[in-house]
Amino acid sequence: MSIATWVLLGGLILIAMILIGTLVERLPLSGAMIYLALGVLLSPYGFGILDLDPIVHAASLELVAEAALLISLFSVGLKLEVPILDRRWIASYRLAFLSMAITVGSIAAIGVAAMGLPLGVAIVLGAILAPTDPVLASAIQSRPGAGFDSTRFSLAAEGALNDGTAFPLVLLGLGIMQLHDLGDSGWSWWLVDVLWATGGGMVIGKLIGGGVGKLVIYLRTRHHHAIGMDEFLSLGVIAVSFGAAQSCQASGFLSVFFAGLALRRVRNFPMAGTLPIPRGHGAEEYDVLETATHSHHASGAMTRAVLGFNEQLEGIAELGMVMTIGALLPAVRSFAMLWWFVPLVFLVVRPASIVLGMAGAGVPMYKQVLMGWLGIRGIGSVYYLMFALNRGIAEAFAPDLVSLTLGTVTASIIGHGITVQPLMSWYERHQLK
Repeated sequence: MSIATWVLLGGLILIAMILIGTLVERLPLSGAMIYLALGVLLSPYGFGILDLDPIVHAASLELVAEAALLISLFSVGLKLEVPILDRRWIASYRLAFLSMAITVGSIAAIGVAAMGLPLGVAIVLGAILAPTDPVLASAIQSRPGAGFDSTRFSLAAEGALNDGTAFPLVLLGLGIMQLHDLGDSGWSWWLVDVLWATGGGMVIGKLIGGGVGKLVIYLRTRHHHAIGMDEFLSLGVIAVSFGAAQSCQASGFLSVFFAGLALRRVRNFPMAGTLPIPRGHGAEEYDVLETATHSHHASGAMTRAVLGFNEQLEGIAELGMVMTIGALLPAVRSFAMLWWFVPLVFLVVRPASIVLGMAGAGVPMYKQVLMGWLGIRGIGSVYYLMFALNRGIAEAFAPDLVSLTLGTVTASIIGHGITVQPLMSWYERHQLK
């Protein structure tokens, strides 16, 4: 198709999503299910407009998935209001480190014992499918100003954290296949890929997000500079935190997430002799005109503006990536393995990893069951699949990785898309009792 036809098609899709958006909200469906169906219609299964090969186009798809993940990770960081060192993070760290590692090990064991995969390939498969997805989990994310909810918070934070914590295990699998340098006795992997990448990514993101946020607030409230252009601020913080971390061999994903967290936590610097804007009649008009430079309100105004822009980007990224997943489905070949593998992952591996990971934490069983089911897979898994394919996975195993990943992600989009709203409604009613 010509460029003009592609532009026309893209515009029609975007307008159609606006027109049917309210209708979709009333249906027991998620937006991702609509996007997935649209991608299938555009694929060779439908009209044949999008003909993508995940192996041939792996490099381009890796970049697109990486960009979508970065946008979502930053958005999740901006939405989480709990201080970084607060004890309420403990459950999320258990999920993102311990439960994630158990999931990788379990899937790897299944890959070796039941599929005959080499150990390195099996570990890569586990690391691809272990991370839950922050992009598709919008229905369970914590909502600013809605009060703290431990389950929503833990699931949202898990989805952001484990996109970074799974990366060392992908590298471990590649290293076993001689596609990544693990160092003598694995020392390089432990020191650089695990300890430094994780800790360094967190610290770099916190310093950049907090530092840039404080600078902007200072300039706005003291000098009336750096006002507006919050879109540039959002994209700039994402790019700088990711680029700085990657340049230092730290985790770019964790850096961007913690940059969002730190920016969200930037506090105002009230000037002596000033008072907050009073609530009540006329406050809205005053807020529109003056809040961005008011020393009591500048931080909140900055966060709202950056988050609003980033959520719009996140919606576009979700649309594009899930459509792409739908367009990639003709590449699925190993249907004989999918019928038992997918239920095993969702109904046994994920719940067991939650129970083991949360052991001794005092989390009620009904919450563990809910978290065990809501392990949504999505764009993070697609990114790690493309990353692995680009690092030279043997041709004999690439089709199986593609089939198992796309099949699992598609099942998650459909299964979780149908059940997440009823389950969260039940959960909220149960909480009120």
